Amino acid sequence: MASLAEKLLLHIADEGHHSSAKVTVVGTGQVGMAAAFSMMTQGIISELALVDMVESKLKGEMMDLQHGQAFLRTVKVVASTDYAVSKGSKICVVTAGARQNEGETRLQLVQKNVQIFKHIIPNLVKHSPNCILVIVSNPVDILTYIAWKLSGLPRNRVIGSGTMLDSSRFRFQISERLHIAPQSCHGYVIGEHGDSSVAVWSGVNVAGTRLRDILPNIGEKEDPENWEQIHKDVINGAYEIIKLKGYTSWAIGIMVSTLCNAILKNQRTVYALSTLATGYHGITDEVFLSLPVVVGENGITSIFNQMLSESEAAKVLASAKTLHEVIKGIQL
Repeated sequence: MASLAEKLLLHIADEGHHSSAKVTVVGTGQVGMAAAFSMMTQGIISELALVDMVESKLKGEMMDLQHGQAFLRTVKVVASTDYAVSKGSKICVVTAGARQNEGETRLQLVQKNVQIFKHIIPNLVKHSPNCILVIVSNPVDILTYIAWKLSGLPRNRVIGSGTMLDSSRFRFQISERLHIAPQSCHGYVIGEHGDSSVAVWSGVNVAGTRLRDILPNIGEKEDPENWEQIHKDVINGAYEIIKLKGYTSWAIGIMVSTLCNAILKNQRTVYALSTLATGYHGITDEVFLSLPVVVGENGITSIFNQMLSESEAAKVLASAKTLHEVIKGIQL
């Protein structure tokens, strides 16, 4: 006897199982779920796979997202502790990793996360050999380098979130001073996603007018208006948010969604992202750090040859050396 579904729907052909807009998120903490939620609500994905170690939390997060489907464009949501659920992903976003404990050195934290990545990265590549890896876990520049080494993927398909969010914070802070929209303020923070990041004040502009042409010392210690404080606030922004609410989530989640959208829709947008920087701005070491890059369906296809002042170029080189010192101590 035919079921209700069989009576209602006349079968013509088998349903397709290939998703060209499938994204896997590894890690269902605050950042991972903010990214997943943003991608669903912005309607940029057709399938979402969640992977984590805690099965009960995975199931709960999956159900919670599924129950909102009637209000959104339909997205297939699946979840498992088995990486097979990620099969066929166009993008694999990694937000999982150990947090830094009090008294723990940065290198100790990195080494813990290297061990975690040794499990995550090969499993993702095994099930989605053509994927693009987007690394969000911190310290992101170091872990993007580790993911590149462990994955065997070409450099263009291993991307770190880097200073894309730092650049957004930078533009927001500038917009607050000028009382205009952040989208109308153009500027980048590059280098390490961390204390040695570099604000490129020489290129900050509004409507094509460089702020440095009006205030020559902008962003420097001699700046009478102390615009340098903006970069300090960018660096301290995450620390302040963590102090106030315990973690960061929404801005990084929106950022990850925006990046994935650029990849899935081949937008060829320029963002500051962590990429292999050897050969740029005098960098000779094999390090990943953020530079303005062009992003599309094949990952990072070009690195923008950004014109820097002498002092900015020197700071980027110093940032690279800081990262390389950490990499030298890692046991892969």
